[in-house]
Amino acid sequence: MFEFEVERTAGPARAGTLTLPHGRVPTPAFMPVGTHGVVRGLSPGDVRRTGAQIVLGNTYHLHLRPGEAVVRAMGGLHRFTTWDRPMLTDSGGFQVFSLEGLRKIEEEGVTFQSHVDGTTHALTPERAMEIQRDLGADVAMAFDHVVPGQTPHDLARDGMERTLRWLERCRSRHAELDGSGQAPQTMWPIIQGGTHDDLRLRSLEGTLEHGPWTGIAIGGLSVGEPKPVMHRVLELLEPGLPADIPRYLMGVGFPADLLEGIARGVDLFDCVAATRNGRHGTAWLPTGRINVRGAKLKGSTEPLDPECDCETCATYPRGYLRHLFVVEDTLGLRLVSIHNVRFLVRLGEQARSHILDGTFDAWRREWLSRVRDGTE
Repeated sequence: MFEFEVERTAGPARAGTLTLPHGRVPTPAFMPVGTHGVVRGLSPGDVRRTGAQIVLGNTYHLHLRPGEAVVRAMGGLHRFTTWDRPMLTDSGGFQVFSLEGLRKIEEEGVTFQSHVDGTTHALTPERAMEIQRDLGADVAMAFDHVVPGQTPHDLARDGMERTLRWLERCRSRHAELDGSGQAPQTMWPIIQGGTHDDLRLRSLEGTLEHGPWTGIAIGGLSVGEPKPVMHRVLELLEPGLPADIPRYLMGVGFPADLLEGIARGVDLFDCVAATRNGRHGTAWLPTGRINVRGAKLKGSTEPLDPECDCETCATYPRGYLRHLFVVEDTLGLRLVSIHNVRFLVRLGEQARSHILDGTFDAWRREWLSRVRDGTE
């Protein structure tokens, strides 16, 4: 139920298939983010029609609302959300460590104040596993200590070493919960270490020592560091990552970043940017991006993206989409979000096709050169 097959490579880039209890995921693939158990503004049917095969939920937010006990009583996250394809839950580490002034870090775990009502909660490696087991996604993520992108070496080292210590506790508790009678679930570790090469390599080494694993994640990137630094870290890690398991780059999901990650051996991505940009009227196109609110779209009968096969581009003209934003109707937010999610899902599909037919490198270079200065 937890298998990964690499079908073809193009340098580090890989085309594969990830098999999970709720279905198969052709890779490389983008995972829409359903932080609260919903991809913001979209129904599960909307998300299915984008071609997405796997979505992400978040432990921190679902623990606060509605609570993992409610989700478990309603049959788990799949039944709760009516999403019948694979799901992955982030451990909540990123959210907790983002609560500056509202959390206290200790070796046992993190104590934090809810951003919803100010109540105090504790999240430990063990609790993160228990919550994710109750949520019931196919893949649970280890609880990690995330540091900002420009963190000095000593602080990044502390976070990386704590992540390794917590990993063993996560693994132990997850294994203890295996016989709980709930749906099968696997757990993936997260490589940390900031932007420091020696720490990243030590994190990878220590993570593999705790294995074997059915997948592995790279965290702590796209958190403020320059893009070339992210690329360097991915290139550093790629040769040492196991070739027979999927590689997940956490929190990365702008179009160009997807292609740069795929070229460096990444199989899975997630990010809220597709729907966040959609809600603010920014749509992604093969030539860059476009402001749907812009005056030059007024009266336009052209589709948003003539190359796209999503509901939005197949049905609604640019002039109507602009009108929806001008009159502040929520349909506009939904339609542009649908397009952006489909754009990223389709980009993964296109990359996979080009890897399989041996044309990935040339296609990627042409695509990136076309979008670099293509904002409309």
